[in-house]
Amino acid sequence: EKNLKVLIIKLTSMGDLMHALPAITEAKDQIPNIIFDWVVDKNFSSVPNWHPAINKTIETNHRQWKVNPFSAQSRDEIKRVIKTINDEDYDLIIDMQNNLKSAFISFLCKKSVIGMDAKSSREFPAHLAYKKKASISKKLHAIERQKNLLSFALNYESDLSKHDYGIEKTNFLKSKIDLPSNYAICVQNASWPTKQWPIKYWKELITKLPQDLSLIFPSGNQMELQRAEEICNVSSKAIALDLLPLNEIAYLVDQASFAICSDTGLAHLSAITETPSLTLYGPTKTSLIGTYGINQNHLVANNSDMEDISVSEVLTELKELNLI
Repeated sequence: EKNLKVLIIKLTSMGDLMHALPAITEAKDQIPNIIFDWVVDKNFSSVPNWHPAINKTIETNHRQWKVNPFSAQSRDEIKRVIKTINDEDYDLIIDMQNNLKSAFISFLCKKSVIGMDAKSSREFPAHLAYKKKASISKKLHAIERQKNLLSFALNYESDLSKHDYGIEKTNFLKSKIDLPSNYAICVQNASWPTKQWPIKYWKELITKLPQDLSLIFPSGNQMELQRAEEICNVSSKAIALDLLPLNEIAYLVDQASFAICSDTGLAHLSAITETPSLTLYGPTKTSLIGTYGINQNHLVANNSDMEDISVSEVLTELKELNLI
């Protein structure tokens, strides 16, 4: 039987990419001869490669495009990506991001693209790039929206009662760091300042956690690393890691006793690896994009204000979850 070749366009960001994985698992269960390629930003290309149903990734550098969209380099890069897509004979192309940057690529594809309609798309007027459009409630969790879109495009009934990320950990990169036997991953960074728990609270938490527990702080960029270093200067038990590839961070999260996270991509990584996790939420609606899966726990701030989550609340929660 001939394989069904499907291209997914979903460029960023880390958590969003992870939200698409259960939809891929379900599609593969429903249509065993399906093969997926995935257009993804090169900074996050590890994520699709964790799923065995992904045949290959087509990498973009859309952050560079954003900085200088009209440079010769950006134009050449966009041409290369579009040519790579158009040279393949895909049975279907599905935009699973439905915002302006993914719609831009969708619009340039010679084959028509399936996406969400005007009321469902994340950014207006992304829907104009799609030939066939799904109507999907914005009140659903992101994982459910992704499953509904893929089932609409591929014509099967989605089961929203269970979500299986379906990843294989073979691409995780064993860390060269000499790991302590008992450690927690602490994800202090977040893309918005309003999602960050204050530095002084992290410092206080470190001093009050059990002494036999080491705390490892990964970072995604230089600014996050500086913040992590400032937090870690209160104790030799707290370690701010140098910048590492995502596959190595995935290994560290997978091996951790538990994780304490801000609302950011690495929190969703703890869901994928089923690492027991407490994620602290401020302005975000957990019903829409909260971490989802086994061992996932949320602590939501009053009035969306992260300063309203006290250190004692976090400690109480960790004790009730038998993590400390």
